Amino acid sequence: MSGYVLGTRARGEGHRLHVHESLGSTNTEALARFRDGEAGPLWVVARRQEAGRGRRGNSWLSEPGNLTASLLWPVDDVEPGQVPTLGFVAGLALVSALAAAGVTGCRLKWPNDVLASGAKLAGLLLEAESRPGGRRAVVMGFGVNVAATPQGLPYRATCLRQMRYDTRAEDLFVHLTDGIVDAARLWACGHGFARIRERWIADAAGIGAPVSVRLGDTSVQGIFETIDEAGRLVVRSEDGTRRTVTAGEVHLGTAATAA
Repeated sequence: MSGYVLGTRARGEGHRLHVHESLGSTNTEALARFRDGEAGPLWVVARRQEAGRGRRGNSWLSEPGNLTASLLWPVDDVEPGQVPTLGFVAGLALVSALAAAGVTGCRLKWPNDVLASGAKLAGLLLEAESRPGGRRAVVMGFGVNVAATPQGLPYRATCLRQMRYDTRAEDLFVHLTDGIVDAARLWACGHGFARIRERWIADAAGIGAPVSVRLGDTSVQGIFETIDEAGRLVVRSEDGTRRTVTAGEVHLGTAATAA
């Protein structure tokens, strides 16, 4: 027995699961499977990840006992402009899974983190790829600090054990696989993103508070007003003007004013 199993709804939707003792990166493995002809939906899980990565080229450290999983998801029938909104589907599914596991108070940080009491609990990474012949897929990568908190990070982080929860990675994974099914049904190939957006905003961290977004050598500062219909961050400046941000390094609250 691997210890990792799919949830009932995930199995009913035809999801499959590959579990590895160790991988360089579950996202890399899932993408390699796609290049070899795998269509998905396929979950790839590693008990230990040696070379994980996050957004913008950052590394993602995976300690033993933490959850490292990636889902290969076909997007042949999804409009290209809607594909990036799967990141919000992934975020909602993870917060839902945490709640189902009894973990309360988690918030979503735009665009790809889950926070607990302002500290990073989990990270998400969305990667897309196309194959000759028009086949397209997205890999949704999940890294959750379950048993251990990575050290030496430039930001605050935490783990479920540190928060006094005894949830195991295997238990959280079951809830996550079913949570993805539920959120994807709501998303409906992008046609239901308005409902996803509404729920994401309800679980978001920092709305109505100061935000600073670093864009290369410059930054955008103001109030985090909302996310728009395309999932972009909307920042309102002191003079009332609004600017939308597609990607960047985000600092919230007091960290925003310091930045």
